[in-house]
Amino acid sequence: MRWPETHIMTQNGEQQAIAPLVISASRATDIPAFHAKWFMNRLREGYCLWENPFNTKQQQYISFEKCKAFVFWSKNPSPLMPFLSEIEARGYQFYFQYTLNDYEQEGLEQRLPKVSQRLATFKKLAERIGKHRVIWRFDPIIISNTLTVDAVLKKIRRLTEAVMHCTEKFVFSYVCWYRKTEHALKNNDPSFRPPTQEEMHNLAAGIIAINAELSTSLQIAACAEAIDLEAFGIAKNRCVDDTLLLRLCPENKEILHFCGIKKTQASLLPLADTALKDTGQRALCGCVPSKDIGSYNTCMHLCAYCYANQSPKSVIRRMNTLNFMNEKL
Repeated sequence: MRWPETHIMTQNGEQQAIAPLVISASRATDIPAFHAKWFMNRLREGYCLWENPFNTKQQQYISFEKCKAFVFWSKNPSPLMPFLSEIEARGYQFYFQYTLNDYEQEGLEQRLPKVSQRLATFKKLAERIGKHRVIWRFDPIIISNTLTVDAVLKKIRRLTEAVMHCTEKFVFSYVCWYRKTEHALKNNDPSFRPPTQEEMHNLAAGIIAINAELSTSLQIAACAEAIDLEAFGIAKNRCVDDTLLLRLCPENKEILHFCGIKKTQASLLPLADTALKDTGQRALCGCVPSKDIGSYNTCMHLCAYCYANQSPKSVIRRMNTLNFMNEKL
């Protein structure tokens, strides 16, 4: 998407910048967990510098002047939570994609707080900002000799029962079997693998069955999956979600237009021929456009299945070189 352009004053003088309406913070790293102070410093300055991960010479200034909403992605948002009041006071809306898995027994998320602590944070965050702004993700779903379909569903059931009153939506994703993911997981347990199509169907059916038993059912969606699960009542997810953006910014004309809505005195009408798709993401991604401000190889969770980190060594090397008050992450 071509975002509006502006000029900003930086430590390197006046620079051209883009001014997106929606900013993701971030698909590439856990900004709330590890870079909250950097984020707040950049928010106060009004801009940050983004670097193309595939060509570090290609850089782009991102202005926050037109930003209406942030989408935070995190497994441990605790370090950012003390700053939420300031973010609100500055006029920004936001919501969280909160990944809450349970791979303690399998040792896949060894640097994360215990599940009990992450559950407590989940509940505290929902109480603070509203359950509609905390999206629960179980991502990715992995299978092994011991981590069977039934075992995964038991984990999901336990977590569902714990957070059912603290969220409105549950999103899941089956593991993407990238070469580095396969290598890292099989070093942990050679039997780790992606689920078969039959197992995907069984997992989907099991998730729907769990949801049907809840006193308060959740919206269920799958993230960027090629397999069609709509027959189970599972929608294709939009993590950067125009419906939620409209809910958060119902009177904002820029967001209404961005989401393809025209406001009249009597109603909200869809605009014609509005294609709201983030073409910078995977083909199967359903997200509406946003600008990501994160950087790969800067997440110290070091989860075994991580898509964003090249390797633990590359992360530690990168983190040792960062100055977190700088323009770029």
